[in-house]
Amino acid sequence: MRTLILCSFLFTQILFSQQPFPKDYFQSPLGVPIVLSGSFGELRSNHFHSGLDIKTQQREGLDVFAAAQGYVSRIKIQHYGYGKAIYLTHPNGYTTVYAHLQSFGPKLQEYVKKKQYEKQSYEIELFPKPGELSVAKGELIAYSGNTGGSGGPHLHYEIRNAKSEPINPLLFGYHVKDTRAPRILGVYGYALGGGSVINNTNNRIELRLTKKDNNTFIADKIYVQGTIGLGVETYDQFDMAYNKNGAYKVCTKVDGVPNFEFNFTSFSFAESRYINTLIDYPTYINKRKRIQKCYIEPYNRLSIYSKKDNNGMITVEPGQNYTISLEVSDLAGNVSVVEIPVEGKKQELLRAKENFRSENYLISKRDNIFKVGKATVYFPEDSFYYDFFLDLQQNGDTIKVHNHDIPMRKNYTLSIDLDSVNKRDIDKYFIAHASDNGYLSYQNTYRKSSVLSTRTRALGNFVVAKDTIGPKIRPSNFQDGQWLSNFKTLKLIITDDLSGINSYRAKINNQWVLMEYEYKKNSLTYDLSDIEFKDATHLLEVVVTDNVGNSTTYKAVFHQK
Repeated sequence: MRTLILCSFLFTQILFSQQPFPKDYFQSPLGVPIVLSGSFGELRSNHFHSGLDIKTQQREGLDVFAAAQGYVSRIKIQHYGYGKAIYLTHPNGYTTVYAHLQSFGPKLQEYVKKKQYEKQSYEIELFPKPGELSVAKGELIAYSGNTGGSGGPHLHYEIRNAKSEPINPLLFGYHVKDTRAPRILGVYGYALGGGSVINNTNNRIELRLTKKDNNTFIADKIYVQGTIGLGVETYDQFDMAYNKNGAYKVCTKVDGVPNFEFNFTSFSFAESRYINTLIDYPTYINKRKRIQKCYIEPYNRLSIYSKKDNNGMITVEPGQNYTISLEVSDLAGNVSVVEIPVEGKKQELLRAKENFRSENYLISKRDNIFKVGKATVYFPEDSFYYDFFLDLQQNGDTIKVHNHDIPMRKNYTLSIDLDSVNKRDIDKYFIAHASDNGYLSYQNTYRKSSVLSTRTRALGNFVVAKDTIGPKIRPSNFQDGQWLSNFKTLKLIITDDLSGINSYRAKINNQWVLMEYEYKKNSLTYDLSDIEFKDATHLLEVVVTDNVGNSTTYKAVFHQK
């Protein structure tokens, strides 16, 4: 019978997955009005936002409901990322995701906690079988929170198709009031290819815009020789929120004829890092502006484009005049437009782009190995999107591996020889990335003999650092010897001043107990209702270890009936 039910469920998944997006299948996952702090496809660091961030009235603990009937297909708890997350698979082939949760509903909480105690681990990933944890539409499954890499209380909500590709949830009938057109902060011109010039330069130029009416602007005429592409800095806002969200669609037209368009209906997680080929990456790194390019370069593999004549590149003929329109729109139909007069004109290059050159030329489609002082740098094939001259230097104890403004695809390996250090403490050394203001961040380091190595995507300055001091542990809401009979939780604060926290382990009366680590607050929390102890006096022992193996042990006695 179970096999028959499973086959029927899978058949229904296939059947429904072939239909258009259902408009009334999914209910709201919250019992409060949907007000968004983040939109689908929004530009984030190294990825597109894969769902909606729904405001929870600046608080945690709101009821989270199953958007439709289905079963729990995955539960994942991690310190970073999505924090506590639930994945529900539905009979129509879609999966909904609920992330940054404070805790789970009673049924799921009991199931998860049992598994955590079995594995003696807070971080856990579970894949219940179909039918093991079934849920009804509107059933309470969790409480909203701020766990993982969340910057404030909210619910991250996704809808994924049968291929696990996220789809814009606003296409499923959710109503979010939106009467405001996207705002255009700037439009930019790029001279593409050898010999192309815009207004006597082959550098990126910002167009001067004049407001025509509420949502339409006219740019000053630009004079072009050769081929150009456009870029736009823009954001969108929903009603009842001040958050700057991503726009849904960007398109360009030449003399009224569409030639380029991308939109955020869906994408795959495998391509998300290619966001760095959509944006003008050096400008983002150096000026924190996310300019979205309205043309496609050869190494861009994004699938978001619905129109790409000549990959969005516009060739301008001498003596010809054109009007290029750039339109930015949202799903509610609000549109902002920039009209750009263009005249083809042969012209002298007066302000040429500066191009860095060195003896180290990296070819992206092959492995590359470089030596710099006592360091070796190994870039595997496709570490980068394109070929370029690499800036490698050793200045004193600092190894420079190019600059931050080149986007990376894959990890590379940096190795540094420690032949001159004191071998007695060699296990306490690690490779650290040094920020511009001197802040050191630990890079996951491994050692073979006297050589330290790390695999990283970070570029910039690196040093070898030494950490011999263990983490610090202090009680937060109790004191040694205190009665905690009326307490719900027991909390500690743990910190490390250099290499960072790697692991922790807690016992009460020599029995492992579950403690929840919240890195944003540097806190460890134990739920005092987890275990019923027979005696009234209890010994708490917590061991915290940093990334190079320094450990600190904290012990305290508490009393509880």
